[in-house]
Amino acid sequence: MKVMFSNLAPAFPFREVHLKMDVDPRQQFEILPELGRGTFGTVFHCREKATGLELAAKIVPYKKKKDRSDKVREIDLMSCLHHPRLIQLYDAFDYENKFYVILELIQGGELFERVTDNDFVLTEKACAVFMRQICEGMEYIHSRSIIHLDMKPENILCLTKTGNRIKIIDFGFARRYDPGKKLQVMFGTPEFAAPEVLNFDEIYFYTDMWSLGVICYMLLSGLSPFVGSDDMDTMNNVLQGSYSFDYTSFEAVSESAKDFVRKLLVRDGEKRLTAKRALKHRWLAETTAQGTTELSVTKTKLKRYVIKKRWIKAVNTIIALRRMGARIDYDLV
Repeated sequence: MKVMFSNLAPAFPFREVHLKMDVDPRQQFEILPELGRGTFGTVFHCREKATGLELAAKIVPYKKKKDRSDKVREIDLMSCLHHPRLIQLYDAFDYENKFYVILELIQGGELFERVTDNDFVLTEKACAVFMRQICEGMEYIHSRSIIHLDMKPENILCLTKTGNRIKIIDFGFARRYDPGKKLQVMFGTPEFAAPEVLNFDEIYFYTDMWSLGVICYMLLSGLSPFVGSDDMDTMNNVLQGSYSFDYTSFEAVSESAKDFVRKLLVRDGEKRLTAKRALKHRWLAETTAQGTTELSVTKTKLKRYVIKKRWIKAVNTIIALRRMGARIDYDLV
């Protein structure tokens, strides 16, 4: 099946959202079956009663004051991010020690799952189309003085199961940049974290661009450039900043694409491409028909990566549920 590419933006309303306190969201929204669950909450399909609009509701319980303040910050950041490449916040409630975050419904699944579908023809051109959209979203985020800080394949979703439009999600780690304050963080996923994060150095907008370099490398090859036998090994590889294009996956990849990756995976953050400059790089700016050969080796390797991640996620979910069960049992004693 040949995949057609379109840059049309989804017709989803941009709204100014203010957190509603002590208002039952079920007065306005019908909570439907569960769509999935993660470490911090559960996502349900939902429907606005007044309009019939199909949405997603992320329900996040909290007990600690810090957990609440973290979620309030995330909602505040999302409420000012209005762009077709980003998931849109529709409404938000703080009710009975739970946050109900009402979001745009995205049903296409994770980017890597989409490109490994049997009906998807993965080419270098397709990779460039996806990376252009990711950079467009990132340019906008940075223009709003926000750093995402958790860019990874799981946080890039496809809008539909048959299209090519992407959405950047999950602003739980995002921070607003204040030039008057030194910003340092110690969180994220080691496989995609920039060296300055692991060194606990000052971070900047360029910190996100390193993560985009890792994602692009993987999208082109199916390989993770710095992953090691464990998190410590991975972090050491990131800090060394050494990687290679000497794999069979890269034999069908153009020098222009490799140059794009090289200019993102630079240890000195100030020398990395900004999102704006990335969009002007010849690999994303070229409109020629090159790069239409199917990257079959890459697709095979990406499938293995996706399967491994699914397995890890399933195990982590079971562990989390068991811990939750233990806490519930303890509370009942």
